Amino acid sequence: MALSPAQVRLIDEQAHAARTMWNCLHDWWTMLPKGKRTLAAADAAIRQARKEIDWLAVLPAQAAQAVLKTYFQAWKNCWDGRADEPNFKARFRTVMSVDIPQGRDLAISRVHRRWGMVNIPKVGRVRFRWTKSLPVGKRADTENRITGARLVKDALGWHIAFRATTLEPASMPHPGPQVGIDAGITVPLALSDSEKYDHDEWKSGKDKPNAWLTDTEQAKLLRLEQRAAHRKSFRKRGERTSNRLRADYDQIQQLRARAKRRHQDWQHQTTTEIAAKYSVIVVEDLAITNMTKSAKGTIAEPGKNVAQKSGLNRSISQEAWGRAVTMLAYKTAQRGGSLHKVPAPGTSRRCSACGFTTPGSRQSQAVFVCKNPDCGWSGNADHNAARNILHLYRMGHALVPAAGRAVVRRPRGAKPATAR
Repeated sequence: MALSPAQVRLIDEQAHAARTMWNCLHDWWTMLPKGKRTLAAADAAIRQARKEIDWLAVLPAQAAQAVLKTYFQAWKNCWDGRADEPNFKARFRTVMSVDIPQGRDLAISRVHRRWGMVNIPKVGRVRFRWTKSLPVGKRADTENRITGARLVKDALGWHIAFRATTLEPASMPHPGPQVGIDAGITVPLALSDSEKYDHDEWKSGKDKPNAWLTDTEQAKLLRLEQRAAHRKSFRKRGERTSNRLRADYDQIQQLRARAKRRHQDWQHQTTTEIAAKYSVIVVEDLAITNMTKSAKGTIAEPGKNVAQKSGLNRSISQEAWGRAVTMLAYKTAQRGGSLHKVPAPGTSRRCSACGFTTPGSRQSQAVFVCKNPDCGWSGNADHNAARNILHLYRMGHALVPAAGRAVVRRPRGAKPATAR
């Protein structure tokens, strides 16, 4: 959104009021007995707080009701086992956001091809960048309409995301082939048909700390991090962060947010191309949280190669494999395809030609040479893993989610795939 300084200040106040409303509601909930925790009592408490505390009134009444509904939904998700308990929202560790639950208050209009106008309650008319087609004007009806919006702030400023309900035609079955995908670091996405998708155009130097920034931006980021570390060394424990140090942190966050946007844009373009080409996409069921755990260990049993493991964890987190799988899941469903997951153990060490796992076959990150005397197949290690992933799906080893866990669906009497 293109906001003036006064509008930025107004939306910031609304976001802080919404965060404080959540914290007050959380304290009210945890202090009351279980018998008095009702939606009607919480609604009355919110109304009373808006009357007694002036700066809470900057938040529109509909946005305050949205905070209440979100909080109750968070407890429902906790009781159903889908999430942890709601907790306190800290000032500097919480994403600032404001919800606009009613679409009729927005009054969206298009100025020209790139920009539009929207009405923000208690802020006024605001320009926003028009990036997707919206059901407004003649396109809007009972089945295709805007139902609300959400304002979210990151290091680059305030953004608006519209909620829309649309009626889409049923997708026809996808006529494309099947493919297995192996996610990696050197090659982000390697396919079983020897195709690969990487971002070499951003990697101007080897072992670049952040592959999504230009050389000039990399130099600026390094300079800012060194200056911030130097200024932080003079700050005493418990002392407030200086304005200069906070300005350095803000510039660092802006550069990292820009890199994240570029990576997300590359993932969107890549996953759209893959979903349009293939009917069945098979990926590994990776436990990314376990893969990125630290190797420090304990004082009694310290870990080994801690620095190397931390670098690997950082590289895995930057590739965002889970986000790519999420994009592939809904994009394949929209085009009539499907996405399946198979067990991950052994896919990178098993030979895709003979099916045997022989020690020493995986010679490097990119080379695979089968040590089986009867085989001797050699090729790219990532493509070999992708072929194994596709083979597991064809043998009936796809994972089916059931009751919050993954279950192996295997034909009766079939054994795990080894030799072809």
